[in-house]
Amino acid sequence: MLKNIIFDFGDIFINLDKEAIFREIENYGQGTKPTPELFALSELYEVGGIRTEEFVQQLAAVFPKKSADDIVAVWNSILLDFPDYRLKFIEDLAQENKHRLFLLSNTNALHIAQVIKTMGLEKYNRFKNCFEQFYLSHEINLRKPKAEIYDFALQQNGLIAEETFFIDDTKENTEAAEKLGITCWHLQVDKEDIIHLKSKL
Repeated sequence: MLKNIIFDFGDIFINLDKEAIFREIENYGQGTKPTPELFALSELYEVGGIRTEEFVQQLAAVFPKKSADDIVAVWNSILLDFPDYRLKFIEDLAQENKHRLFLLSNTNALHIAQVIKTMGLEKYNRFKNCFEQFYLSHEINLRKPKAEIYDFALQQNGLIAEETFFIDDTKENTEAAEKLGITCWHLQVDKEDIIHLKSKL
């Protein structure tokens, strides 16, 4: 019996434009794709390995034609809207109190600050309060798809893997969770929506 549900955030609740940064990167004068070093910097920031100021400074050194404000704006351009119907869905699910609900997201300090700004603090808190725990990678210093992040969520809350359902839009993340015995839904963006969750349980 599935007693626990762990949700991703991006493209599960909030819509993303994952190609936005790639479209802008050429304007930085560095070709059309980020380098391995930039990916490594992004991942380090995503697990809280460096502070926001240092992260922006390092990007500014790579892209001297852009101001710090420009860099932050492009970095946050991945974030789109959070539809109200999804907020209602998760609030209704929490109100039913049939499952323990958790959020487990790869995100960073700049992105979550922009999410709060876009949603407004009241609406963001309504969303956050739907979950027993609200785990953001930069706060817990772990990121998907490493097994340690799933173990962390399970152990911190006394969850049994076989009683846990995990939803993520990234296949490597669901595959990693499945190896631990967690039942998963690899949600296909633009084809499926989290509001249809009950048909997957």
